Amino acid sequence: MTQLQLQGIRKTFPSAGGIHTAIHDLDLHTEEGEFISLLGPSGCGKTTTLNCVAGFELPDAGSVRVDGQDITHLPPERRDMGMVFQNYALFPHLDVQRNLAFGLEMRGLDKASMTTRIKEVLAMVQLSSMADRFPRQLSGGQQQRVALARALVIEPRLLLLDEPLANLDAVLREEMRIFIRQLQQRVGITTLYVTHDQAEAMVMSDRVAVMMGGKILQFDVPEAIYMRPRSVEVAQFIGRSNLIDGQVESVTGSCASAGSPASARIRTSLGWVDAGTDQPLTTGQSVTVSVRPEAIHFRDDGPYRGTVQSTYFLGSTVEHTVSCTQGQTLLVQTAPAQRVAAGVNVHFEFEPGHAWSIAAAA
Repeated sequence: MTQLQLQGIRKTFPSAGGIHTAIHDLDLHTEEGEFISLLGPSGCGKTTTLNCVAGFELPDAGSVRVDGQDITHLPPERRDMGMVFQNYALFPHLDVQRNLAFGLEMRGLDKASMTTRIKEVLAMVQLSSMADRFPRQLSGGQQQRVALARALVIEPRLLLLDEPLANLDAVLREEMRIFIRQLQQRVGITTLYVTHDQAEAMVMSDRVAVMMGGKILQFDVPEAIYMRPRSVEVAQFIGRSNLIDGQVESVTGSCASAGSPASARIRTSLGWVDAGTDQPLTTGQSVTVSVRPEAIHFRDDGPYRGTVQSTYFLGSTVEHTVSCTQGQTLLVQTAPAQRVAAGVNVHFEFEPGHAWSIAAAA
């Protein structure tokens, strides 16, 4: 298994306005066998970062290291990495077996070893019966598995995937998320995965690097990214979040305590809100409280109040838009049985431990 280290990566491109910096001094270190997702909107630098790892782009500054070896200036064919592209990039004139054999032939593997390895990998991706088919005879999901098999058959040190599920329909995409994750865990290969799809990153990853503007805003396990965002940008991008501005009244505990965030009492337009934090806060400081819609519950004796403006039935949930004092509007998700009609005055509470305080940017 392999570790990947990116240190101070910077990449620029010429643009109409001069120079565009696609990646700003980016650092990222993986553990052996980790599945890491680079998650962010279009143009955030995630694919450029992947291309710097693969060797398709040369960074202007910084280094790419694999198990401590500096490979920054090595050509792609000498990096020992498997790559799966968004469009699969299969050879249309070669059948499945020959598509897999190409990389092995380039490495000078003997025919007997090649045959054995191809059979093993095709069995791994559940395509043993389709070895003689051409890409045009396969479904989108089957082509995606061939591309994955072709990347794995060379037994690379790293597996790199660039939006590999983007061309699949919603149902197949969900199936392939699980398939790829289970396969990666079985093989144990360190994986770097690029996506703009939050659900993909949350379901598949050991850790997620949220990128915007060529920078990593937060790099953490999926639960922390979702429940404990470290910036308003992350809170807004990951899922849906209610953002409530306020000022710190007091802080209890120390955010330096391992695994034990501090608690801050925040004065907001709704009233007092107790919110967790892992950032150093001071009395009177401006902060934003993030509360996910599913963490708000209607309750007759709840400490906060508002008026339901609209409701939307989404099948498994109902979304309520609630208007509160001083122009604050909140999104509340409930089960269909807890639906409240528009125009009703409501009281509500935040689920304990699910309000999170974010320090205002300096």
